[in-house]
Amino acid sequence: MSKQIYVIGHRNPDTDSIASAIAYAELKKKLGYSKVRAAMAGNPNPQTRSILERLGIAPPLYLADVHPKVRDVIKRQPVTAAATLSLKEALELFHRHNVRVLPVVDVGNAPLGIVTLLRLSEKYLLAGTDRMRGVDTSLRSLATCLGATFITGESRDTIEHLHLFIGAMREESFTSRIEGYDPASLLVMTGDRRSIQQTAIQMGVRLLVVTGGPHIDDDLRELARANGVTILSTPHDTATAASLTRLSTPLTEFVEARYEQVGIAEPLEHLRLKLLHSGEPAVIVLEEDGTVAGVATKSSLLAPLPYALILVDHNELAQAVPGAEAVEILEVIDHHKLGNSPTNQPITFMAAPVGSTCTIVASLYRERGIDPEPSIAALLLAGIVTDTVILKSPTTTRRDRELALWLEERSGLDHARFGREIFSSCSGFSAYESLEVAIRADFKQFTAGETLFGLGQVEVVGFDEFYEIRDSLREALKRVKEEERLAMAGLMVTDIYSETTLLLVEGKNELAHVMGYPQIEPHLYELLGVMSRKKQMVPHLLKVLGAL
Repeated sequence: MSKQIYVIGHRNPDTDSIASAIAYAELKKKLGYSKVRAAMAGNPNPQTRSILERLGIAPPLYLADVHPKVRDVIKRQPVTAAATLSLKEALELFHRHNVRVLPVVDVGNAPLGIVTLLRLSEKYLLAGTDRMRGVDTSLRSLATCLGATFITGESRDTIEHLHLFIGAMREESFTSRIEGYDPASLLVMTGDRRSIQQTAIQMGVRLLVVTGGPHIDDDLRELARANGVTILSTPHDTATAASLTRLSTPLTEFVEARYEQVGIAEPLEHLRLKLLHSGEPAVIVLEEDGTVAGVATKSSLLAPLPYALILVDHNELAQAVPGAEAVEILEVIDHHKLGNSPTNQPITFMAAPVGSTCTIVASLYRERGIDPEPSIAALLLAGIVTDTVILKSPTTTRRDRELALWLEERSGLDHARFGREIFSSCSGFSAYESLEVAIRADFKQFTAGETLFGLGQVEVVGFDEFYEIRDSLREALKRVKEEERLAMAGLMVTDIYSETTLLLVEGKNELAHVMGYPQIEPHLYELLGVMSRKKQMVPHLLKVLGAL
């Protein structure tokens, strides 16, 4: 079965991240990949939601994490056994399905315990003299195993401890052999030997098994009924019947009530720890309702995961959906600096110094001679104009402008008018539920030497709203810094018309001495001509923080 492939952007996704994921997933489908789906690692911001609603495109699948789960490596077709099965029937299950562990379940498929082939063999074969002679069974189970019919007595489910004797000798020798045993505990097995049959019945043994299917004389039947002796007649010969008798013990006598278990939705790491450190050969996997979902062994840990990732608009695992480090990454499409981790296999890696990941995706459509649907073309255009601030950002390249014009023809939209409509309707802080949500909506973390810092960005039309809320905004930024354990947290408030950014900073107060931009008040810097976090702000902060 082919893997499910998720095309997914970074955490705190912006329009470029979500648009490139949706558009690239559609391109892969057009190229013949059926099991491809767009996904997102966080909820879309107000700007992106508005664009998707306007274009009639559903948001991608939300994946909170992709940490492998137990369900990803378990086959949900477990071989189970009822407690009423005989040892013979259980061994047939072990052999037929080539398993080493059987969950023993009740009528509702809830686990009662487990039976392992190894420990069952130890109990069955490595036994003392009494155990070799003793048989724990019920009349019903014994009759089933022997394929026997009741001549006298009736079937019962009660487990009884019986002592097996084979009547294959003279009457005198047989009588001396069973002396000292309570007749009520004796199971005598013999063939067509009337003298042995009669002696056993006269002694009042618990059970007489007559092998080979011979006729039982009427007088012996009457005597057995009078003495309370149960007689079974089996078609098997004595040697076979004796072996089957010992295999008639119900599984209830072998069930281990203590066993390791794990939930189907738990992280795979929980299963790994149980298998490696519990000393048990297997772990029972339970569905959410408590029924048996499957059996996991150490080989389960080697099973390939049923899904893989294509990363867009990022290449660093620190920005990826949680759990990405444990999942196969098939491709990366990005326009940021490289910070990717090594992979086990060669992968497709496309990185270009352009203003938007959507530019790269649009170029892939064009190179393959595939025109995107008008709504997808409009979505790609939205990704380009928002990430390049309507092609004004210093990150904008000739390729961005070229692809924007190509997408205009296929979407029927003018990029400049479309961009102004997007920013006018969704800019500023009022579009967000709270100031902290606004800060986190497009917040990324970076490392300068040993300094971990975070930087968010919000586009606005004019700074009036910012100045009204800057004190509250600083308090929210301080909370983000503390919660994320950062040395510094910053927020770029970028006016798309004046092409100016106000940078609000919490932490690293000594930054003012090396910042290189005017500090217009404590914690606030004015950055004329700065619009790009990626190309302008982050490289500058990496430099000055490194100097500190």
